[in-house]
Amino acid sequence: MDHLLKHLSESLNQARSQEELVRPLLEMLGQVTQLESTYLTTIDFAQDLQHVLYARNTQQMQIPEGLSVPWNDTLCKRALADGRTCTSNVQECWGDSQAARALGIRTYVSAAVRMSDGSIYGTLCAASARAATLPDSTEIVLQLFAKLIAQHVEREQLMQALQQRNEQLTRLALTDALTQLPNRAAVRDALHRLLARAQRSGDSVLVAFIDLDGFKCVNDKHGHAAGDRLLCAVAQGLQAVLRAGDVVGRIGGDEFVMVTPCAAPAPGLSTMHEDLKARLRAASECTVHLQNGSCLHYPGASIGIAQVPGRLTVDEALQQADQAMYADKKQRRALGIAPQRGLRE
Repeated sequence: MDHLLKHLSESLNQARSQEELVRPLLEMLGQVTQLESTYLTTIDFAQDLQHVLYARNTQQMQIPEGLSVPWNDTLCKRALADGRTCTSNVQECWGDSQAARALGIRTYVSAAVRMSDGSIYGTLCAASARAATLPDSTEIVLQLFAKLIAQHVEREQLMQALQQRNEQLTRLALTDALTQLPNRAAVRDALHRLLARAQRSGDSVLVAFIDLDGFKCVNDKHGHAAGDRLLCAVAQGLQAVLRAGDVVGRIGGDEFVMVTPCAAPAPGLSTMHEDLKARLRAASECTVHLQNGSCLHYPGASIGIAQVPGRLTVDEALQQADQAMYADKKQRRALGIAPQRGLRE
């Protein structure tokens, strides 16, 4: 027993996963019971199936990992129902079990792996095709191991839930609640990474600043709900035209920014800038349906594009794109394109 306790202590200290805990426990359970097979199962009550998760086989009897059997036919279900942990005469007690006959099980021990809320995760079992005299410590060891497995499963489930929650909180912290686009912090982070990469490679970054002309008038005349629908419609349009490497986000109010990696300045890039501006302008053009049944047509945003080197800071890169956007806004107003007093119904 001292050797068993030492082995158990070492296994508990070294286990970093469920498998790393269970496999030594199956070995120790085999040493205690002297039965041919030891295994851990999980139970899917919704599908009425029992699955062998891990197994250790030492002689002729083979309990294969991955085996799935109908739960209602298993010895485990019968043992739980009858309150029998150890059985040396399986054929006499439960001769109707097809699974037991197929596997040739004659001696069988089983304990439920119960979670702290009383629910059953699975069973810890040992079996043999021969009649065996089980030591008095069998039930104690079986229940102890089952409890240790349950505690480890719950700890893993808790850690997984915490990790998922942390990932969810991270996504929420970097997502604009209205449009579901990346928010200001996320856009700045993406731009920072692109600038750092461009600094190393000698390339540059394209920064497009997108401003919704006449947005305040929409809110003032038609209400904030209409303004929100306009923002969401523009966000969807911008998302729809993204290409590999593009990141677009809402940085506040009626302002959006798109960033994307770009080659070093070369002939023909001015045409690429105009193509990008046209693509984003078309993407920001949309129709907003009002609650009174009428529609507002939005003719597209003012857009400024700056190609910036990697040596610039995030603020400097955004400032250049912002200045280009105001130049575009001024030109559009001079041409009578940018709305100043609301949108056309």
